[in-house]
Amino acid sequence: MVTIADVTKIFDRLYPPALAESWDAVGLVCGDPAAEVQRVYFSVDVVAATVDEALSWGADLLVAHHPLLLRGVTAIPASTPKGNTLHRLIRAGAGLFVAHTNADSADPGVSDALAARLDLRDLRPLHPHPGRENTGIGRIGELPTAMTLAELAETAAHALPPTSGGIRFTGDPDRIVRTVAVSGGAGDSYLGDATRAGVDAFLTADLRHHPASEHSEAGGPALLDVAHWASEQPWLAQAAAALDAALDPATVEVFVSDLVTDPWTRAVVPAWTS
Repeated sequence: MVTIADVTKIFDRLYPPALAESWDAVGLVCGDPAAEVQRVYFSVDVVAATVDEALSWGADLLVAHHPLLLRGVTAIPASTPKGNTLHRLIRAGAGLFVAHTNADSADPGVSDALAARLDLRDLRPLHPHPGRENTGIGRIGELPTAMTLAELAETAAHALPPTSGGIRFTGDPDRIVRTVAVSGGAGDSYLGDATRAGVDAFLTADLRHHPASEHSEAGGPALLDVAHWASEQPWLAQAAAALDAALDPATVEVFVSDLVTDPWTRAVVPAWTS
């Protein structure tokens, strides 16, 4: 019999809690460590739609990337969205486990899965974790064949899960790109790392107007901005496969959700010429 405690132990080895940022909230959120696990459901977000899907499938444990309770709370009434979510999980006897910034920094982790979608080679951390070899936020890698920035954007658009916002990029479309940095999730804190690394392009999510503008004005690497959810969803399959490999013989069924939980559901793009 596999228990929640067994699965937690595996994930703590794959994504050590010590790699998490000090402000983060990772690990087991709810669930009896001694409870049996037969079905594990993976999603980026813990929202009504993913909980519906998980419980309909009969999940015993949900593994999510984004914390349900990131900030301290003093009450979790079912009348609030997060409180209702937590109450539903508890009533169903389903546990919830979160691997967030520890999964971002792990080797392999979130950005390795993102880099694999672009077929990047010879990976190294963009922002290394001190004292831990090959760990850290983001990855830098080499494309198997040089391409233009426009071609890279097109490649990324087809390689990543589709969202309404698509992919935005800045820079000369004909710029030749060989070395690419990627960072799953919000990545404008690492613009300086990408510049110092001398990469040709940096693909990440949630780039803000002023940091992106100032970076471009300073002549930094070309930027590609993708949906936050799309940059992290590829990690789910990696984590599910790692759990499968750790359980020998395989005694737990896994389900990787492809529900789009990006909050932006529609976009209107008028015709324009550059």
